[in-house]
Amino acid sequence: MADTRTAAEGSQRSWLEGLWSDLGQFADRALDRHLRLAVTGLRRSGKTVFTTALVHHLLDGRGLPFLAAVHEGRFLGARLVPLGYGEEFPFARYHAALSADPPSWPKPTERLSRLLLAVRFYTTNPLLRAIQPIQELLLEIVDYPGEWLLDLPILGGSFESFAEEALALAARAPRAALARPWLELARGLDQAGPPEAAAIDRLAAAYCAYLRACQEELGLAYVVPGRFVHPGELEGHPALRFAPLPPAPTRPGSLRAAVIEAFERYREEVVRPFYEDHFRGFDRQIVLVDLLTALNQGPAHFADTQRALERLAASFRYGRSGLLARLFAPRIDRVLFAASKADHVAPSQHAALKQLLEILVAPAGRAARFEGLVPEFLAISALRSTDVVRTEHDGQILSCVRGRLAEDGRETVLFPGEIPPELPEPEDWTSGRFRFRAFAPRRLQPGVPGQHIRLDQALEFLIGDKLR
Repeated sequence: MADTRTAAEGSQRSWLEGLWSDLGQFADRALDRHLRLAVTGLRRSGKTVFTTALVHHLLDGRGLPFLAAVHEGRFLGARLVPLGYGEEFPFARYHAALSADPPSWPKPTERLSRLLLAVRFYTTNPLLRAIQPIQELLLEIVDYPGEWLLDLPILGGSFESFAEEALALAARAPRAALARPWLELARGLDQAGPPEAAAIDRLAAAYCAYLRACQEELGLAYVVPGRFVHPGELEGHPALRFAPLPPAPTRPGSLRAAVIEAFERYREEVVRPFYEDHFRGFDRQIVLVDLLTALNQGPAHFADTQRALERLAASFRYGRSGLLARLFAPRIDRVLFAASKADHVAPSQHAALKQLLEILVAPAGRAARFEGLVPEFLAISALRSTDVVRTEHDGQILSCVRGRLAEDGRETVLFPGEIPPELPEPEDWTSGRFRFRAFAPRRLQPGVPGQHIRLDQALEFLIGDKLR
């Protein structure tokens, strides 16, 4: 009896604490003191390093000269605040990996996590300056796999359209060879027969293995559904028991009907809650893109990255947020597309890297402009791994980079190649033009200048207006 009463009291206390937290966040949003910044990108684009370096520099309070509050001497500092709900971004573990001697790249994030910072600054608002000159912004950073965004169009689609696209992609190189086991299994099923659980499990497992191979063996970015490769807490969930099937009539009670039912369950129980509980509540968004790897891997991979970016960017709810919108129907009112790993090429190539990224997301950019929002584009490196050196070759001065190669840790100086300012021409793919190398990290240290490229400019765009 006492145990039951204690459990009930604990449950009530937990409910009250949650309600109090929600009311506090509601008040902060009403006063424009709570900002949700979402960080995403496709696999190996540098989300984890970006978030870790961003928090490091805000806590350190130095190394951000293009963040106006820092430049003007108004930035007072930041501190981590216990979140109290959801999964917290493991900043301490990732920071330890990057600040170790020698440092190591942290593992990529596989699920949604959050981190809360209290940022204090002197306001420039004349009225607030007379009443309370020191203001505080609660910056909530939400880190999640970009592959989850690829699923959002499923909300407005059907199983038939999903299957048609998947089958068309699987018929072409470089996917065709990897797709063969799943396709043979799908074509051999009696779709009109009874919904045997074992057969459906084999089908879903084969499709999941195909998607994982596309991502891990081929380095492809366009994998749908995204939760099949990054299930997070949904590992083994019944909603993941489906796969595309060849066209056929759908009869009630059949295997095909059961697969379609699982697809619709995935849409309603996985995709829609992510959209309504998380994505719809973001205020600002940064999308990180690793264009160098896409160029290295050839035209098919580059086209696949372009397809993924177009689908990913088209998912955003663009629009400017007024007070009522912030409280009841928040929208993403600023989005930054950032070409990561800018330190892997010479500074003279950064403009072309930025321009190429703009071209890749042009359709989404047009949609944003139609809503009155102009997205920003930057070439950045959240943690710089190289130095720029100049060398002479055949009478020419070349801008090269010096750093430790990721593959063997060897210190080297190399000419990294050039970024095309437009979409690559056919001859670009056959000339061996793209041979960008991966570098090992340098230690992330407090008070050391020059540890990033344009991280402060990214911060100024994403949160600078809230620190005034």
